[in-house]
Amino acid sequence: MKKYPAAYFGRRLMKKSVLCVLLALGILICLPVAAVALGSLKSGNELRDSLAAVAGASGGRVSWRLLPLYPTARHFVKLLLYTPEFFTVFWNSVKIVGCILLGQMLVSIPAAWAFAKFSFRGRGALYLTYVILMLMPFSVMMLPSYLVLNGMNLMDTHLAVILPAVFSTFPVFLMYRSFCMIPKEMYEAARIDGAGEWQVFVRIGIPLGSPGILSALVLGFLEYWNMVEQPLAFLATPSGWPLSLYLPEIDLKRAGMALAASVVTLIPAVFVFFMGQDYLEQGIAASGMKE
Repeated sequence: MKKYPAAYFGRRLMKKSVLCVLLALGILICLPVAAVALGSLKSGNELRDSLAAVAGASGGRVSWRLLPLYPTARHFVKLLLYTPEFFTVFWNSVKIVGCILLGQMLVSIPAAWAFAKFSFRGRGALYLTYVILMLMPFSVMMLPSYLVLNGMNLMDTHLAVILPAVFSTFPVFLMYRSFCMIPKEMYEAARIDGAGEWQVFVRIGIPLGSPGILSALVLGFLEYWNMVEQPLAFLATPSGWPLSLYLPEIDLKRAGMALAASVVTLIPAVFVFFMGQDYLEQGIAASGMKE
């Protein structure tokens, strides 16, 4: 019988311990999502009994059973077939996020390419300014943004949310790092073959820098699909609200619809995340590389 050193068993025990801890943390993180998904299948009476303490109907604590006693899809049917305002806010979210991501690609890709492949006076100071702006929270930029948008008569329009996000500096940071990882020899070989700057950018830069571009798209979608502060500050008319502002407006009497709407809202974000997970990891890894 083959004998193993004590260190071998120690490493195996350590790996299993780490795996158990990560599995427990993963279950703990996914538990609220599972509670929302399974709660959306509960009947109205069961939800009222569970959330009676929250609604002030009775004392005591909230009692939440993870699995529904009598599963039903009634809340989804009511939301998707008899709640037209839900489709209005859903379309608002799609329009806002789509325009933001399209604008970011048109602005951020050339900006990141210029930072990565061209040398000009003030390049370092300008890039440092980009990084500083990236670190500033929305609460700091809210007042200047409000003054500018109000001066342009864009308040209470979707452009008030779209335009500031289009010129966000974070996608420039991600794409810049990805472009920096492309070997200079490839550009030099292309120029020797007679390719111009535009051809080098389109045929070499964009394809090879796609991990950073796609990771910026994935992160941008996840951020702007769930944003609350910007539309809350710049949009006053409820018909122009995105989903992130519609969900808090659903009261406890419609708790089932609120849970169903939360599940429907979660589906696009989960789909985008899993579709772009590999590119997201590559882009984040590239952003951590030193120049």
